[in-house]
Amino acid sequence: MIDLTNAEPFASGGNRHCYRHPQFADRCVKVMRPGRVAELRRRAPWYKALGSERQFDDNAREVDGYRQKVLNNAEPASPVWAHLPRWYGVEDTSIGVGAVSELILDADGAPGITLENYLQQYGLDDTIRGALARFSQWLRATGVLTKNLLPHNLVLSHRHGQPELFLIDGLGSAAFLPFAEYFAFSRRRYIERRIEKMWKRIHWEVSDRSLSWTQAEKLSRR
Repeated sequence: MIDLTNAEPFASGGNRHCYRHPQFADRCVKVMRPGRVAELRRRAPWYKALGSERQFDDNAREVDGYRQKVLNNAEPASPVWAHLPRWYGVEDTSIGVGAVSELILDADGAPGITLENYLQQYGLDDTIRGALARFSQWLRATGVLTKNLLPHNLVLSHRHGQPELFLIDGLGSAAFLPFAEYFAFSRRRYIERRIEKMWKRIHWEVSDRSLSWTQAEKLSRR
């Protein structure tokens, strides 16, 4: 068991706290916020609330994301890991079940900055445009399936002398039917839609935000 009794999270999302592994400084342990699964079930539409607890648990969904065909049993040298944290599985901790994965670090050994924070500080400069182009090409080349590519779920780390983006959350398919998992044409279309939506969100992030993201997204569909 991983002892996180007195540990402080280095980051927190809407559903999970993120801790540095006490035995491995290059690993991250994500634990659901206390009571969050029950809260998400209460807030869900009635037809979703009838489902299993697993569908409200981000750790369970992350397990499913890493089980997708292109990642299942991928070799350590596989290009699928070029922009994705390596996966170490699920372990019990002193504060709940933890999803253990590679911790994406910056050059100084601290957790990498999110794309959201980078855009707030530096805007959409040439450095981040290059990192985004390489990340997009990686998605197309490997066929890794993701949900919406949100800036707070992408983290920067300097590798091979240049900044690279890593997807730390949101792995897996958001589609109701699994066509993208099994058919190449559906996969390509699905990935292009995710990339297109990622860029729309990025342009909103660096705008004046006079509209909420929900409003801006609706307008972009017209």
